[in-house]
Amino acid sequence: MLQWRITFGVLFSGAVAALCWLDARAATAGVWLLPLALIVALLGSGELVRMFASRLPAPVAWVVHLGNAGIVAANFAPRLSPQVPLGDWGWPAAALALAMLVALVAEMARFQEAQRHVERLALSAFAFVYIGVLLSFAVQLRFVGPDAAWGLAALVSLIVVVKFSDIGAYTVGRLVGRHKLAPRLSPGKTVEGAIGGVALACFGSWLALVVLFPLVTGSEAPLVAPWRWIAFGVVVSAAGMFGDLAESLLKRDLRVKDSSAWMPGFGGVLDLIDSILVAAPVAYLCWQLGLVGS
Repeated sequence: MLQWRITFGVLFSGAVAALCWLDARAATAGVWLLPLALIVALLGSGELVRMFASRLPAPVAWVVHLGNAGIVAANFAPRLSPQVPLGDWGWPAAALALAMLVALVAEMARFQEAQRHVERLALSAFAFVYIGVLLSFAVQLRFVGPDAAWGLAALVSLIVVVKFSDIGAYTVGRLVGRHKLAPRLSPGKTVEGAIGGVALACFGSWLALVVLFPLVTGSEAPLVAPWRWIAFGVVVSAAGMFGDLAESLLKRDLRVKDSSAWMPGFGGVLDLIDSILVAAPVAYLCWQLGLVGS
């Protein structure tokens, strides 16, 4: 199983790296990464709806799929129609509002007594925020910097830090883990593993912000003081671990082992990106508020 995890991780990382290479050379920022973002949104939506259906009144599947695809795609709208004055976040905000209206109409159309429609609407709203909105922060990282010049480096920094944290936590936890981190949510996670994850995440932060930055952007990296890349590694790693535990909460409460079973050793798309979803807003704020990249 460990060999498969490593093999799949390398293949996935190589595919993402290839898309980033193509996107860096495209006339419009994000054009090569848009299909990947949409695929992740659609697959994640399907997994979340199936998880809900195991224990709860599931929302309308096509509404969740369409809503999340629309929210994610809306992040690219300012690059295609810059003359419309909605700003970077106006488009996904409008898409979120429209998705909720569609969900309301869908529940009205199929209304029957005692069918728990309010719960279905609440689950639809959760799905739009958990996948569509949180994933939007990762998409927005692609447009960081003057004329999106730092965007790929920002996106790479998120992925590298989170995945290094995952690797460090898994490896150290398996080797020396003794004290449970959150036994009721995820019995396999340990305090020692979390410390190892943060340590390797800090190394990943240095690698992404100092070493990989010029390779990814083709320009000189802005000076990042050691305390800045350490702080970035710590907070993004911690947010990623929180995201992992957040999905564990969903799976525990819904009594499912994995979000899906099509990736042996990983589960489903949500199992692969759960830490990225929650870490993305933290990484975005770090870049926009000048902790890194300034």
